[in-house]
Amino acid sequence: MHPIKLFNKFLACSLLLILTNHLIAQDSTNAMVSLYSNAYTYPRANEEESLITKDGLMGWKDQDRVTKVFFYVSKPTSVSIALQLAQVFNDCKLSVKLDKQTKSQLLHVNNLDTIITVGSFQIKDTGYHYLEIKGASKKGVKYPTIPFLLLHKYEIGSIQFNSSHYRGAASTHLRYTVPGDSSVQWFYTEVKVPDEVKNSVHAYYETNGFHSGYGGIQINSLTERRFIFSIWSLFKTDDPKQIPADYIVHLNKKGKAVFTGEFGDEGSGGHSHLVTYWKTNTTYRFLTGIKALKGDSATYIGYYASPDDNYKWHLLSQWTQHKTDTKTGFKRLYAFVENFSDNGDDFFKAYYSNQWAITFSGNWLELTEAKFTTTANNKTHQRFDYGAGVENGKFYMYSGGFKLNRNIMPDNMITRPAIGKHIDIDFKALERE
Repeated sequence: MHPIKLFNKFLACSLLLILTNHLIAQDSTNAMVSLYSNAYTYPRANEEESLITKDGLMGWKDQDRVTKVFFYVSKPTSVSIALQLAQVFNDCKLSVKLDKQTKSQLLHVNNLDTIITVGSFQIKDTGYHYLEIKGASKKGVKYPTIPFLLLHKYEIGSIQFNSSHYRGAASTHLRYTVPGDSSVQWFYTEVKVPDEVKNSVHAYYETNGFHSGYGGIQINSLTERRFIFSIWSLFKTDDPKQIPADYIVHLNKKGKAVFTGEFGDEGSGGHSHLVTYWKTNTTYRFLTGIKALKGDSATYIGYYASPDDNYKWHLLSQWTQHKTDTKTGFKRLYAFVENFSDNGDDFFKAYYSNQWAITFSGNWLELTEAKFTTTANNKTHQRFDYGAGVENGKFYMYSGGFKLNRNIMPDNMITRPAIGKHIDIDFKALERE
């Protein structure tokens, strides 16, 4: 290669590496859409992490593998699209198309290329769209590293995309309003996960969140599911080994076959889970309580109930939190939908219902109002595939999958119809266990 061309290519690659570290560069009508933050490959394979990295789509040889790069269109616009290449290994061909309906185009790539023009498109429908990229050469070709999708000449404010380092779906929350007497000793809820998300792994459908802990159900893999109950230490650290002795969350007892241990990375404390293959389209019940408040300590307990044995209560675990800030009962009751891995192209949804707070004096308070919040925002996680509302008298939340756009804005209030009658719980029998 000519020395000047070689230098120019080196300079271009160096500039790309700098831009990749920032993940995004954007002005009013031009944008560099990071594949790391916005692209996913199909079919999924164990090498997923090595295919899409912070350097982009790289190391791919499989002609049958498809990559989709997603971006959000908030109003109709025309747009010109190109691919930025960081490294070309072989002369090759790429097949690309916009969404399902458009015809595939064949792009020829050689080792001097740094930008490949895809074409100009008129996008009429709002919502998420994607550019599909697929290899079209004979077997044995190593396809180029692609760090960015380039968008040009679109209407100002019409296209948005994820410029953060998060590949997972945004978390969504329901923050319940507790009416009247707020000295809450027990928190009761129900949850149901629909069939349509049964294969969306790395999902946490939290039902019983409060200021010192949380509980709910998880899909950890296609073969493993869990019931969860955990309590935070109030010593602020993500490393449980750093918790001083007087801040340790102490395990008092646990249920049959329940695993207990430490957790970190999101605060630290005591964790418990029961591996059990709970079913979709099935309602499960959760109950968390404060067993004792003494000095600077609070003792919390978590139960679950399943229709498999006529909703008999089963213990998950009981913990004592020292240096507690709990003086009058539960505070900040909430639920959430969370995708705790990088599969943000999966769809997540759950129904939350029959929420009640029970006071120390025995009053049952039905929780029919909740504020909706989400981790999605224009500064740190630019996702628009989230929402919440009420269906058949139940709260619901969803996120991820690039399929349903937001139907509610953060901090809006949602109200479900009151049931007016709570289930019967023999708290004295629970106390004797």
